[in-house]
Amino acid sequence: MPEAAARPVAVVTGASGGIGEATARRLAAEGYDVVLGARRVDRIEAIAADVGGRAIPLDVTDDASVAAFAAEVPVLSVLVNNAGGALGVDPVLEADIDGWRQMYETNVLGTVRVTKALIGALEASGDGLVVTIGSIAGFEIYPGGGGYIAAKHGVSAAMRTMRIELLGRPVRVTELQPGMVETDFSKVRLGDDEKAAAVYRGMTPLIADDVADVVVFVATRPSHVDLDTIVIRPRDQASARDVHRKD
Repeated sequence: MPEAAARPVAVVTGASGGIGEATARRLAAEGYDVVLGARRVDRIEAIAADVGGRAIPLDVTDDASVAAFAAEVPVLSVLVNNAGGALGVDPVLEADIDGWRQMYETNVLGTVRVTKALIGALEASGDGLVVTIGSIAGFEIYPGGGGYIAAKHGVSAAMRTMRIELLGRPVRVTELQPGMVETDFSKVRLGDDEKAAAVYRGMTPLIADDVADVVVFVATRPSHVDLDTIVIRPRDQASARDVHRKD
């Protein structure tokens, strides 16, 4: 493995668990100097110590927090925008407006805020890469997911627009859109362990490492190769609503 000073730097947001943690671990194993950002500082400090990375507190919804984080990362090759999440399953006409606002702030504005703060360092590297973890909710719809769907559609629109706006500059943009991945995602969304377990009952979902594998594959392509949009689902899932369950 190269000396630490020579290693390319990768930032992973929402790195305290799930896909973010798995991605940080995989990138570190590939030789990256990984900077982990999240609000759960104790978690990212433990992971950083385990992989030889750096842990920096980060709240993607807060301008000052993002600015302070970016100031600690003057050199950067890869940014993985993973911070986000869903809250509730209320129908559109019964929307929890505060919940919808929080999802938009975290998923859409958080992604834009962090990317905007770090784009200078990415471009200065001469071979920057932005990987944003979206969702199949960024191009599909299903009942009870209006707020999250609207937010992930917003993320996708922002990334596709940015891809055009960065044309001719040395920064690649990839949007990774996973289907069902068994992490704490459903627990946070539903607020109930039993309900969360039921989401994956009778089928084999993806795990965080499956998504991390794809992120590493994207990051290790030649600089002229931009894997623009990637959809990854478990074999048991054909769409947001079509899932094969053994029972």
